[in-house]
Amino acid sequence: MSQNQNLLAEISRAVVELDDERVNHLTREALKAGITPHLIVEAGLRQGIAMVGDSFSRGEVFLPELMLAAQAMQGAIEILEPEMAKTQTQMSNLGRVIIGTVAGDLHDLGKGLVISLLKMAGFEVIDLGIDVPSQKFVESVAQYRPDVIGMSALMSTTLRNQQQVMEALVEKGLRDRVKVIVGGAAVTSEWAETIGADGYSDNATDAVGVVKTLLGQS
Repeated sequence: MSQNQNLLAEISRAVVELDDERVNHLTREALKAGITPHLIVEAGLRQGIAMVGDSFSRGEVFLPELMLAAQAMQGAIEILEPEMAKTQTQMSNLGRVIIGTVAGDLHDLGKGLVISLLKMAGFEVIDLGIDVPSQKFVESVAQYRPDVIGMSALMSTTLRNQQQVMEALVEKGLRDRVKVIVGGAAVTSEWAETIGADGYSDNATDAVGVVKTLLGQS
């Protein structure tokens, strides 16, 4: 295994071990070694968060650990963002995405990861923030004319608010203008189908692929 491959494997391991300081240190080392931000994310950070996600799905770790792993990944992405910005102007704009956490939900970490990864992939992203009422989602569709809306809900008590956004889009005649993807710890594929969403992702690292698929880019 090459030195670069070792570095990427160490980044993955540090994410699994929830060691955010080591993740940050290794990310800086990887940049110094000439590894591209894209490869650091794909072969290092995403591999680690995927392993934590698999452990979560098997009941071997719980939501606090999953959130800590996501926090470690987010910290590393913040280190990578200046380098990503240098190449951003060279990338084609794949589309515009509006994303927000629905009303009643104040969680931001998973959404932040999705935003960072979408930007890195070449999408323009408009962040509506947290605790976003359905009317604001609807107004944003009319104002920004996005290709995709992303709605996050971490708590089961706020799931209904995703449905309210879908109903409001239909009521205002905007539903056919935009694709809708939903996600968050409380969301399932069955729920996404129930409310008529176009796509669903159970983690931040897969969300980019879902958006690309919805827009016929995969």
